[in-house]
Amino acid sequence: MAYKERDTVVLVRDIPEHSLRAGDLGAIVHAYSVEDFEVEFIRASGQTQAVVRLPAGDLRAIRDQDLIAVRQADHQVPEAT
Repeated sequence: MAYKERDTVVLVRDIPEHSLRAGDLGAIVHAYSVEDFEVEFIRASGQTQAVVRLPAGDLRAIRDQDLIAVRQADHQVPEAT
């Protein structure tokens, strides 16, 4: 699939160093190429959990049968001052 900036995507693998799990939703904030993206993952509060550069193979499009769920992050993101 061809993704573009501001598309909502689904992570297909865990990224423990950012407390991200397969199934987490992210938004493409920058497309470096058709195969290389910067994706922002946010918490339910709107606070950024992580911004990660990922290949297209780590992402998939949202499907009609997908459900949105809430889970607790494994670690806290430092508060902005």
